[in-house]
Amino acid sequence: MATAVSDAAQVPMAMLCVFASAKLVRELFERMRQPGIIGEIVAGVLIGPHVLGWIQPGEVLSTLSELGVMFLLFRVGLEVNPQDLIRLGGNALAAATAGVVVPFVAGYGVAVAWGQPRLDALFIGTSIVATSVAITAEVLASRGLLDARASRTILAAAVIDDVLGLIVLALVTGYAHGQMNWTELALTSALAIGFTLFITFWGHRTARRLVPTVEANLHAAEARFSVAMAILFGLSALAVYAGVAAIIGAFLGGMALSQTVGERVHTMTVGVSELLTPFFLVGIGMTLEPTVFKSGQTVLFAGVLLVVAILSKLVGCGLGAWRLGIKDAVRVGVGMAPRGEVGMVVAQIGRKLGVMPDSVFAIVVFLSVATTLVAPPMIRVAFRGALPQPAAPEPDEVAKIG
Repeated sequence: MATAVSDAAQVPMAMLCVFASAKLVRELFERMRQPGIIGEIVAGVLIGPHVLGWIQPGEVLSTLSELGVMFLLFRVGLEVNPQDLIRLGGNALAAATAGVVVPFVAGYGVAVAWGQPRLDALFIGTSIVATSVAITAEVLASRGLLDARASRTILAAAVIDDVLGLIVLALVTGYAHGQMNWTELALTSALAIGFTLFITFWGHRTARRLVPTVEANLHAAEARFSVAMAILFGLSALAVYAGVAAIIGAFLGGMALSQTVGERVHTMTVGVSELLTPFFLVGIGMTLEPTVFKSGQTVLFAGVLLVVAILSKLVGCGLGAWRLGIKDAVRVGVGMAPRGEVGMVVAQIGRKLGVMPDSVFAIVVFLSVATTLVAPPMIRVAFRGALPQPAAPEPDEVAKIG
């Protein structure tokens, strides 16, 4: 009986340990006037298997982490007017494209120059291509800057970046397998691009007609929130089938509903996000394994790649967003710097294929965690003095005013 009780207590105890430690360390960092998001990641490093060993990564924590980042991006999407992203589409496309090409070439070149095998170098280059928009979005949302022009450009560029990163990953994985299915690659790319464009351009118009109709036929309490959750999970699943990350579907779902749902749905979403997001941030910290950095050469290589990872996004995305002015261009470059969980996905694929040794795997994970740690203070400095810009009225609203 005691064993049964002990087993039943494992999940709530693990959740308590992760949630409480994340909030306590976050509070400590904020009292030291440091970004709270770093505190939650550091909490993961401390309680994880490589330091104190209180918590081991598992299926439950992984699921909560995935839910956390989905709700975080859905929450951000609710604050974004799709028309604003569409107007910034040209700048976002340029920033995302340059922000993929420059990091890939730089990462691959440095790895080859360091003496890494070509295949390892390709995976290293691929791992610093992607952007984890969840980290930047959390920082900007906490500072009330999601409406700033640079912030909207970052969000739009991150969505495009995810699609381009998918194509690069498919090419590198095909090369690792020794075969390239160009037809499958073309179909997957077309499906991913088509899904993203459809939700961006027509999602909010569909939601305006669909949500009130469905809500009117539901008798359950909080019917609008229930509809919003169905759209969140539905578009997240469709995004995966379309070939992009579930978090992109979550973000697009929030954006589609941004002009439809009221303050009540926003408030409830923030509550769920506050509960689940710490599991995502702690999960990032738990993956860092300090013991692999015993070699001075490994430490030096990791440090060089970290500088390259940050500068390549700053230069690539900054040049792509140059038409916005130097201040906003720098903000876009800095905001696209964190790799987060996206870089770790690339590392895991390379490891499963048996083409990435433990030392390179550890370096890629280190880059994902390190860029995530250094991004918040960089974003805070870059956005100093930035003010939210009021969103332009919807065409329907302009017509009403006229």
